[in-house]
Amino acid sequence: MNGSMKKSEIRAALAVSCMCAALLLPAGGNAVARTLAEVKSLGAISMCANQDALPYSSNKPETPGFQVEIGRAIAEGLGVPLNIEWILPRRRANVVNCDMMLDSVNDPEVHEGKLLLSRPYQKSGVALGLRRDSESISNFNELKKGQKIGVMVSSYAAMVLGKAGKSISPYAFQSDMVEDLQKGELYGVAVSGATMSYYVIQHPESGLHVVNAFDSEPQLSWEVSVGLRKSDQALVDAVNTVVDRLLADGSLTRIYAKYGVEHRPPQ
Repeated sequence: MNGSMKKSEIRAALAVSCMCAALLLPAGGNAVARTLAEVKSLGAISMCANQDALPYSSNKPETPGFQVEIGRAIAEGLGVPLNIEWILPRRRANVVNCDMMLDSVNDPEVHEGKLLLSRPYQKSGVALGLRRDSESISNFNELKKGQKIGVMVSSYAAMVLGKAGKSISPYAFQSDMVEDLQKGELYGVAVSGATMSYYVIQHPESGLHVVNAFDSEPQLSWEVSVGLRKSDQALVDAVNTVVDRLLADGSLTRIYAKYGVEHRPPQ
């Protein structure tokens, strides 16, 4: 990636290459979503989600994904049911006109004024998935010569690791990268922390584990919020009240734990 790219461009590119399941791209279009008064009048609030993107979201009743479960908890806190609009990619949000977009990067610049943001509820980003025999590290700079790390081609993680002199192997598909990690052909992989954590809980026999090794890199570690499309401050305030309660009573921690994901509350 070009070093002159704006922060919003870097994070948008990263979202496409590493976090497409989380639907992190800005919402587009001119359709007007609902205010708090309109939500109350309608008697429901809607969210956009990907129907096949676990651990983030799915249309499977037994495993709806943490975004859907958090969305339901927010709707319940507002006193209304949740309607889910299944979309892919996120730019179709203007077509279905949903109200909420979970896991929106907590940075107004990224969304170019198209979303109002709740207070952040989770620290997210890229992590290192490491193989069974890996050494204990806390930062990518501790990787040693010859410890090859799989990266998505042209990703920001590839640039960071390359500039640090680490051994990298570019991939076009995240699934291939994780498969080679499990085979032992890679020492580690730079992937979505949530995606890797979910893989580990599904494959405990693999011995793989996840390290938040990029916390020192602002473009690879970020906080996420509830994005509210063209709404009003009253709805933001109401959602914030619910988010505060979900943080305080451990509900968010419990939801993430179902999918093997660590809840990392923003500081």
